[in-house]
Amino acid sequence: MWLEKLELNRLLGGKAMTETMWRCDQVRAGQLYNRMMFDTKAEAEQFMQRMQQMEPDQTFSIEAIEASQVWN
Repeated sequence: MWLEKLELNRLLGGKAMTETMWRCDQVRAGQLYNRMMFDTKAEAEQFMQRMQQMEPDQTFSIEAIEASQVWN
């Protein structure tokens, strides 16, 4: 599955870490359902588009954040 490959790539250090990461939040019925972190905006947008097809009742948002807010 494409999501497993994406996560595996992330765990194995597939791309160089940047100072900006992209947070994708999934919200259902006003509650945070899931939060994923991505190295690039393109990865986050691709994830969001695929999830919208499978979960049309959820709201998605993508936000740029500093990596220092995620990793100390």
